[in-house]
Amino acid sequence: MTPVYGSGTLLLIAALAVAVLLVLIIVLRMHAFVALVLVSMGTAVAAGVPLADVPSVAIAAFGSTLGAVALLVGLGVMIGRLLEVTGGAQVLADTLISRFGEKRAPLALGIAALLFGLPIFFDAGLVVFLPIIFSVAKRFGGSVLMYALPAAGAFAAMHAIVPPHPGPVTAATEIGASIGLTLLVGVVAAVVAWAVGVYAVTIGWLGKVHVPVNDSVLTGGREVDEGARPGFAHVLGILLLPVLLIAGNTILTTLRTNETISADGGVADFFIFIGQTPVALLIALLVATYTLAIRHHSRAEIEGLLNDALGPICAIILITGAGGMFGGVLRYSGIGEALSDSLADLGLPLIVSAFVIATILRVAQGSATVALTTTAGLLSAAVAEADPSSLQLVALVLAIAAGATVLSHVNDSGFWLVGRFFGMDVKTTLKTWTVMETTLGLAIFVIALGVWAVG
Repeated sequence: MTPVYGSGTLLLIAALAVAVLLVLIIVLRMHAFVALVLVSMGTAVAAGVPLADVPSVAIAAFGSTLGAVALLVGLGVMIGRLLEVTGGAQVLADTLISRFGEKRAPLALGIAALLFGLPIFFDAGLVVFLPIIFSVAKRFGGSVLMYALPAAGAFAAMHAIVPPHPGPVTAATEIGASIGLTLLVGVVAAVVAWAVGVYAVTIGWLGKVHVPVNDSVLTGGREVDEGARPGFAHVLGILLLPVLLIAGNTILTTLRTNETISADGGVADFFIFIGQTPVALLIALLVATYTLAIRHHSRAEIEGLLNDALGPICAIILITGAGGMFGGVLRYSGIGEALSDSLADLGLPLIVSAFVIATILRVAQGSATVALTTTAGLLSAAVAEADPSSLQLVALVLAIAAGATVLSHVNDSGFWLVGRFFGMDVKTTLKTWTVMETTLGLAIFVIALGVWAVG
């Protein structure tokens, strides 16, 4: 629609909308989903969207976001659940620790968590790995943080920047980045950022903060008999299958774009089809179901396991959809374009703006998901105007994720989750987890800058 107000008024409306959102979430403790829907509707009305059009505009933006997010997140969490209940996480950790040895046990746990973190969410992955972390810490001695932070940091890195996790999927959708390319670049970025911002920092500094193993924690972990566990190659193959399929899609699509191969061809069409992110994840889920779970679970049990996996992600999916609603309202009303013009006037590069805005929102309200979705919505008009390359769009997703990662503190549920699980007081959690999240986020941002320059 044609903006009803000038840029100054629209920017003021945007600032008030974000402020109201923060007050609702932080002060009034309103659920983020409800707060985002309420602020989206209020912003549309304040920006002059005709009252009769407000519901349709909001619902259209909500639906377009969920169309991309819900499918990928649902498939990903199902794969993670099957690997969890069949002992896949234990196999990964045990195999890598035996091959890396005692001195490199933290490295082995981190690599195992990176692999397992491809399909599984941060909190779920951490709960599954807690018995493994405690077992290794008791076996080798020293501070539990030497083993806990590399694993927890690996889950945090994958959750922040690699699809099918909801934050990067939503950010990519909002700004028009390829989800497949985001996954491929994100995997490499997550590993590098983890190595620099988590593992090196833990070994050199944070792991030396002594925290004993907290035996009182009820981990909720599930031990699977050794004879019933899958092989290491089997687990690794399931985790890497969607990545390889998506890589094939990206390579063939690029070759077609460059006219290196013909635009017509049934074989290429087939591999491009199975390399689409939803299709690749669906194939991986089917392989996990019929080569892994079916050996020790009935079909009814498998149905129950997959159904149980979907329940905990309902709130996350709704929040990401509501974040997309907010972004859609900002674009439709002209606020996004006004912000784009103001950023250009300030002279801040787009990628720096992405990091700064996400950081401010992250520090203010704690939720990385809200920071990711809101920032992407705010910047979507500026991104469209700048017309960056496909690789630069991925760099923007990384920059937003970096800002949404740094400075985890007392308003972040992950802060309390880590502190409670590992028996740390608030001061110790600030000195360790908050520092590690910040170094991880900064490492991701440096990588984003490099990708932006190359792209």
